[in-house]
Amino acid sequence: MAKRKARAEVDAQPEQRKALKPTAKEPEVENGTALVQGTTTRQRTKEKVLILATRGITFRHRHLLLDLVQLLPHCKKDAKMDTKSDRAVVNEVADIKGCNNVLFFEARKHQDLYLWIAKSPDGPSVKFLVLNVHTLAELKLSGNHLKGSRPVLSFHQAFDSKPHLRLLKEMLTHVFATPKRHQRSKPFFDHVLAFSVADNRIWIRNYQVVTVLDKKKPLPEQSSLVEVGPRCCLNPIKIFAGSFGGPVLYDNPEFVSPNTARALAKRAKAGKYRNKVTAQEQRRDHLQQHPIPLNEFANVFR
Repeated sequence: MAKRKARAEVDAQPEQRKALKPTAKEPEVENGTALVQGTTTRQRTKEKVLILATRGITFRHRHLLLDLVQLLPHCKKDAKMDTKSDRAVVNEVADIKGCNNVLFFEARKHQDLYLWIAKSPDGPSVKFLVLNVHTLAELKLSGNHLKGSRPVLSFHQAFDSKPHLRLLKEMLTHVFATPKRHQRSKPFFDHVLAFSVADNRIWIRNYQVVTVLDKKKPLPEQSSLVEVGPRCCLNPIKIFAGSFGGPVLYDNPEFVSPNTARALAKRAKAGKYRNKVTAQEQRRDHLQQHPIPLNEFANVFR
């Protein structure tokens, strides 16, 4: 009888029974990663990077691309593209792969390499000229770190001095920062990606963190950095509001295209040859105007 009375009291209070139901939790934010928790599902919004190139890249450019694939466990690699003009196709490929960041290597004349860093599909995007490329295969440095480990991003203080550098810092962070608890990454840090600004260019270096152990305990004061590679230099050309196009937000006034640089070098060599020919003609005219006088004793001993 006591059990029947208790059940009748609970049935008579529907408001109290509703209050006992579990409420949905608010989404958590973890290092820029939104965690949406429900009753049965758990979703994460992560940064994913698509890496692809056009046809015509050299072996060194291809090795640089493969080195970046090893550094970024949260990236997806796609086949080479035949088109170099319609870059909007890259946004479609990124949508198919489920990526919101794009690293697009564009080769020109089998010697020049351009790099596009874009947020797909709405932008912004940046076009760089890649210089001073050194891959892991040719550097042969003594440093080494575990594949798939998360990097510590180190930015030069000059990135906070100008608006376009602050934008570049944010985009580089989205691309090179491995999301926390990614299924392909290791849950610790053992290398540093350093981004420096010098001569209006961005210099990228990769270092291994070497720790000294004392009775199986690390000594942070005696830690050091050893370069691993790869290394390269990015010369920014333009920043666009959209993905691979749109209004120009920044235009580098000091940029000189590789074609113009090669034309100036050829012109300098042509000027050197022209000066040599002119000097020979002047010497010939001088000898004609000032002939050497004949010596009357020149044929005495013949």
